[in-house]
Amino acid sequence: MTSIPERVNQTGDRGVCGGSLIDPQWVVTAGHCVDSALVTPDGTVRIGSEHRNSGGTVRRIAQVVTHPGYALQSESVPFNRNDVALLKLDRPVAEKPIRLASRPGEPGTPTRLLGFGTTVDTYDFTKARFPERLQELDVRRGAESECGPGYAGRTRLCTVSPRREAMACIGDSGGPQIRRGPGWQWELIGVTSGPGAARAACAGGPGLYSSVPAYADWIRATIRSNRGGN
Repeated sequence: MTSIPERVNQTGDRGVCGGSLIDPQWVVTAGHCVDSALVTPDGTVRIGSEHRNSGGTVRRIAQVVTHPGYALQSESVPFNRNDVALLKLDRPVAEKPIRLASRPGEPGTPTRLLGFGTTVDTYDFTKARFPERLQELDVRRGAESECGPGYAGRTRLCTVSPRREAMACIGDSGGPQIRRGPGWQWELIGVTSGPGAARAACAGGPGLYSSVPAYADWIRATIRSNRGGN
């Protein structure tokens, strides 16, 4: 798990996004977490700590690569498209990267969400309260029909919480959705993108996650083509 401190452009409020270390020098996060129209990252990433502001390893961001098809949600399309980006760190880290899943799992597959998102159910940054300690939530892969019409698909995973009034919220964006893979090892299946249906609050419905298996070829090709100097 990684945390990416940033400032919200519209309000000036301090915020945070999540990410996942997938290579000693690369982190995957959401495209909207590095969208200059929305936020200004402070230029660093904290890797491998259960605390938002301490511990782990801090590296500077040397390069940002957003998926070429990324598009922010709009009135006509109410969800983010191709919502994935890669951050190259200025130097490799010693922490162990998480494996990219080859498949997201069938609907009903148990998964887990990690993040430093607000513990107050709101989309208003002025009311958000970001915890210092990493939060976890056990959820499951949802069927496409459990998200809003058109929200989920091959590249966007519907996710459902068995706990009432619990789901990822602002500050969790970019963070991981993981599941147990071969050898009972955790592997990355999703990147937190946004709500899985039209609703007024985070906890009122399903979540939507960019499918890591769907973008694995782009991720690997991007890392290969950007090896070498910073």
